[in-house]
This record gives sequence, structure tokens and C-alpha cells, in this order.
Amino acid sequence: MRENRLRNKWEHGEPALGCWLTVPSSFSTEILAHAGFDWLCVDLQHGVIDYSQMVGMLQAMSGQDVAPLVRVPWNEPGVIGKCLDAGASGVIVPMVNSRQEAEAAVRACRYAPAGARSYGPLRAHYSAGFDYYSNANSSICCIIMIETAQAVDDLDQIVSVPGVDAVYIGPADLSITLGLQPGADNPDESFSSAIDRILDACRRHGVVPGIAGNVNTASKRIEQGFLMLEVASDSALVAAGAARALSEVRPGADPAAKAAYL
Repeated sequence: MRENRLRNKWEHGEPALGCWLTVPSSFSTEILAHAGFDWLCVDLQHGVIDYSQMVGMLQAMSGQDVAPLVRVPWNEPGVIGKCLDAGASGVIVPMVNSRQEAEAAVRACRYAPAGARSYGPLRAHYSAGFDYYSNANSSICCIIMIETAQAVDDLDQIVSVPGVDAVYIGPADLSITLGLQPGADNPDESFSSAIDRILDACRRHGVVPGIAGNVNTASKRIEQGFLMLEVASDSALVAAGAARALSEVRPGADPAAKAAYL
């Protein structure tokens, strides 16, 4: 089975740097797959991407040594299984707020007896290898999102679930549930404390800590000990590049204009 680059980076204690994909384009995905990121994540939750477009984007990654991930819209086993069958080497499951929800995510990612995933890795056979079934349970990454104050309160119960490979913090939703403005980072003590608590729980339970963000937060997150972090998103790169180019020839144009965090 094709090596999962994410697991390789984690096993060596190295941060895996990724890019978030929200634009439904196999060509832009192919460009980013050549850029040197360790992982690319197709966002089916908030991106404007449907299933067939996702498949094309996964195909566009297959020629490069980059881990193809999908953030599913919700913690639903049918969707999770279908994305894995399409060739995703891991799924990011949003809004996991309890032990029961973490267990459900793991079951959807694993074949019996470790889980309840239905067999049918149609494209995964071609993208990952025809020994897929024998290796999928140990290779596929089940990544759950911690992004609410409720989840932080129940951290140990959530991250101690067997089969949870990594936690991926959603800082915007976490900020909102703490009564703060959404963003990639927040100076408020309640936010900093939540981040520290999540990092500590991941260390104690042997779970990889990950977090969403951007180029401005990435170095800080590496210093904090995160091993999976977002460096950029396709839409933000396009917005920032367009604004920067325009500012070169139009006096007074703001090179940071419309370069949104998402």
C-alpha cells in the first residue's frame, strides 16, 4: 500500500505542513500538489466542492508525494466511507464534542473488527494499492476536530478513544464558542488556555496535535508543538496573490486586501 506521508512525518516527530482546498479545481490542486506540501485537504464542509469534483482533485494529487485528505461535511459514516473509498488517506471530521462522537468517527474509518466501515475501496485500490484491505486500518488517518468549548471540557474522554490518530483544532469555531471573534488566533487568555489544554491532552494520550491557521500562525504553532498545521488555503493564496500583483501597478492598492483567513 502506498505510504501515508502524514504518518511518516509524525513517526519522525516532524510537523506536517498542509494546504486547505476550497476551490473546485483539479488543475489548481495539481499545482499545489507540486508545491511541496505534506498534505492537501479537500474541504467538503465549507468549500464549494461536490463529490465528483473531490474525486478529480484526489486524482490530481496522486502523482505527487502528498497525503490526500478530505474534511467531510459531518460525522456521518456513509460520507466518511465514500471519501475513503475514493482514495483519501485520511478524513478530518468536524465538530466532535463527545467520546461517543469520536468513537463513531473511528468506526466509520476502520474495517471490522476495529470498526464498521463497509468494504468497497473502488478507487482506493488504484491510488493506494491492491493490498489496500490488509493495510487500510493501520494506514488511514482518523482526524477529529476539537472546535468547541464543550469538546475542551470533555477532552480526556474524547482523545483517549482508541483509533483517534490526530486532533485538528478549528480556532475560529473554538473562538466563537468561547464568546470571541472568529480567527486563526486569539490573544484572549481563554483561547490560549484551551490550546494548552488540548496540546497537553494529546501528549498524554499519544494523539497527534493539529490546528488550522495560515502562514502568519504556522511558526508559532510549530514552536508550541503542533505536528499537523495548515500553512495556506487555495482561496487565500489566490486572493493575496491577486491583490499583491495589483498593488504593484496601481498606487494605493492594498496588497493584503481580501486575503481572507479562510
